[in-house]
Amino acid sequence: MNIRYRVELEKSEREELKALLAGGIQKTRRLKRAQILLAADKGVPDAQIAEQVVCGMSTVTRTKRRFVEGNLEHALCEAPRAGAKRKLTGNEEALLVAKACSNPPTGNARWTLELLRDEMVRLTDHESLSRETVRRRLMENNLKPWRKTMWCIPKLNAAYVAAMENVLDLYSETPDPDYPVVSFDESPMQLIGETRTPVPAKPGQLERYDCEYRRNGTVNLFVFLDVHYPWRKVKVTKRRASADFAACMQELSDVHFPEAKKIRVVLDNLSTHTPAALYKSLPPAQARRILRRIEFHHTPKHASWLNMVEIEIGVLAGQCLKRRIPDRETLETEIAAWEQKRNDEKKQIKWMFTVDKVREKLVKAYPKIDDCKPQSKESKSL
Repeated sequence: MNIRYRVELEKSEREELKALLAGGIQKTRRLKRAQILLAADKGVPDAQIAEQVVCGMSTVTRTKRRFVEGNLEHALCEAPRAGAKRKLTGNEEALLVAKACSNPPTGNARWTLELLRDEMVRLTDHESLSRETVRRRLMENNLKPWRKTMWCIPKLNAAYVAAMENVLDLYSETPDPDYPVVSFDESPMQLIGETRTPVPAKPGQLERYDCEYRRNGTVNLFVFLDVHYPWRKVKVTKRRASADFAACMQELSDVHFPEAKKIRVVLDNLSTHTPAALYKSLPPAQARRILRRIEFHHTPKHASWLNMVEIEIGVLAGQCLKRRIPDRETLETEIAAWEQKRNDEKKQIKWMFTVDKVREKLVKAYPKIDDCKPQSKESKSL
């Protein structure tokens, strides 16, 4: 054991190091040296420190020496030393990046550091490469080929632009009680019951619940949101068929906005979100009466993010539904309490995306005017 440099931290230094490790964004080098000093202060052998912190013995010795000969900050802020010559040339690094962005070998779901290392050895003259060499070159190019994310990839064309600007215009209108704008959508909800009684929280112990659960079926949540006023309504139904959609539109017209001249409803392109759904479920005269007062404004296809109620559904899920709820009655009670509180607090969605901003940010989505110009008489004659 190396006893030449003995680390003895003062209480303030120990607290400073613990606070450093507790949170915040710090360089990895600084965090490792904080871990080394705290372990050395407890008398942990250098070899064990190096294994725990995942560093070399020389790093442990240098950190202890800089603390003993200098101070805490001197030990934490050691600048990186000049490294050895890169093992991969510029062309080899470009090859690595290209491989990382390609499809993985057959039989593998994704590229890993080991697969990329073996592939580079096969394609270059290197006899061997380390996993760390591959990781660092990928990190410099901001690549993590073992990760991917689900994304909304819409088809940007004139129809997309027209529907998008139509919805954004509604959002930016001056509020008018005679012409309300209501954002509407639905969300499935699974009812989950406990098979064993959870253990409540107590000082020093989190609440505990069993990994096993009982599935009690599903329900559907229809969510209404007034775009310009602090009002929302959540309706719990067994399903989301045409009859349920028609009942929601009837309720919107006759219960929630009976005095409005025209209700503009923003909704996505689900197959049930059509005027035909009302004629399937209601007498023709009643369906026509409701549709005279309701005007549908659909978001672009594959762009439900433009529906403002999507944000409200996310708030509902995070504040109220992120737990196990066993039955419909409990769910309705909990949602009603959440809804009442949010309406009483006059919470609204602050929508920032406008037509002017979309024309600036999504300029590539707009059709080129040159392609739409009519041909001249001369070009027609040719």
